[in-house]
Amino acid sequence: MAGDPIKRTYLSLLETSDSFPYDVTSAEAYYQLLLPNDDQPHGYLLPETVQKMPWTSHFHVSHSQPRSVTVLDSAGGQDTPGAVNAAFQELVNICIEQNLFHIIDGKHSEPFSIVSAKYSCHMERFAAALFGITCRGAYITAYTRTDDGTMKLWIPRRAAHLYTGAGMLDGTVAGGIKAGASPLETVIREADEEASLPEDLVRERVRPVGVITYISVTGSDFPGEKGLVVPLINYVHDLELPGDVVPKPNDDEVEQFYCMTVEEVQKALLNGEFKADSAVVLIEFCIRHGIITADNEKDFIEMNMRIHRRLPFRLP
Repeated sequence: MAGDPIKRTYLSLLETSDSFPYDVTSAEAYYQLLLPNDDQPHGYLLPETVQKMPWTSHFHVSHSQPRSVTVLDSAGGQDTPGAVNAAFQELVNICIEQNLFHIIDGKHSEPFSIVSAKYSCHMERFAAALFGITCRGAYITAYTRTDDGTMKLWIPRRAAHLYTGAGMLDGTVAGGIKAGASPLETVIREADEEASLPEDLVRERVRPVGVITYISVTGSDFPGEKGLVVPLINYVHDLELPGDVVPKPNDDEVEQFYCMTVEEVQKALLNGEFKADSAVVLIEFCIRHGIITADNEKDFIEMNMRIHRRLPFRLP
């Protein structure tokens, strides 16, 4: 937070999020998640997770290298997606009933697609990191310009009760992409829920501007299990708002919004005041808008590589 004596750079902030080692041999360190009728892995599980998980008869666990957890097709090919969904749901239900994993938080959550699969299947969001599947999110960075052309960004502070990043600064609007939803649908919904921005205005003005990819490993600051592998695809959007439009909290996830200059955002980033994944989005915003450049940032090339990482699983 503000006043933190740690010396940060933009690259070190990116490394905090893109924290999965580049030199690790995944097959040796993790169990691979396999799906029926698919020869490619879809996630990495920690050995501790495999040991603790209450596996049902719908899964096969192999402890021989390369170690793996395979979902079995109980439908015999008649409804493979349905069999996969049912297998994960039964397992998550047991985890919740027995309160086995902190990250699940004893509650159900919306379905997240297993986007690397050949067919449509899903699992609950809170369980996704336990299986190491690729997760997707969508962000809006909203900004306005003063009469003299100065850019100012709308930055929220997260509510104190949230599971991650409680009380920290955040991207203007952000949300995980539910199974069956698109990035655009996600940001339109979240813009209303989190910032009271009407759908018509967002549809008219929002601009999809790219995608960020990296692989996180949950660390010491994460309240749940440590060492979980989380490959991420975040779709980023820009939204220039008229000067008379002011985002306002519309749910219990946002405490308040600040209208901050670029310099204030940069200072807050280097002070460690932003939630880690939102820091990545704002650094990428600064790169695209020519605020961080090769002329003023010695780590410019490495930074760009760290936010466009090749992921280990099939892409959607």
